[in-house]
Amino acid sequence: MKRIIIALAAIVIGLGAASAQKYIVVDSEKIFRSIAQYNSAISTLDAMARDYQSKVDAAYAKVESMYNTYVSQKQSMTEAARVAQEQAILAEERKVAEYQESIFGNDGLMMKKRIELIQPVQQKVFKAIDDYAKSGGYDMVLDTAANAAMLYHSEAVDHTNKIIELLK
Repeated sequence: MKRIIIALAAIVIGLGAASAQKYIVVDSEKIFRSIAQYNSAISTLDAMARDYQSKVDAAYAKVESMYNTYVSQKQSMTEAARVAQEQAILAEERKVAEYQESIFGNDGLMMKKRIELIQPVQQKVFKAIDDYAKSGGYDMVLDTAANAAMLYHSEAVDHTNKIIELLK
């Protein structure tokens, strides 16, 4: 009985080893950084973000100035004037928050511009990785970019530079 169990275990282990997948490792961030169009898009997006952020900061500074003026004049204001000023400050703050969301939110201008500039590069890179994996007969591609779970990989399975060469 022991021999049968040992034989079955050996067969199962042998089948598992025989069906092992071929895989490669790539660093997609390194691939992206090797493409001039990507670097240009990132620079454009960073410049736009700085410009819009300065406008948002200026708008919030205006709200803060309105609030500081209100606080300094609050004692001399009538109840109606205080309520009106508080509502004006809150309305301006909402307006600035909506503007900020329209620029930096999930459906904002920056996200749309990011999709417009980055998506063509992403599609090109992902297609190159897909083509490379298919042509090499690889079953799986692991990406090491920003992957906290990947503790080690052999340089022998890292094909990042080969994909960069394929893209040139």
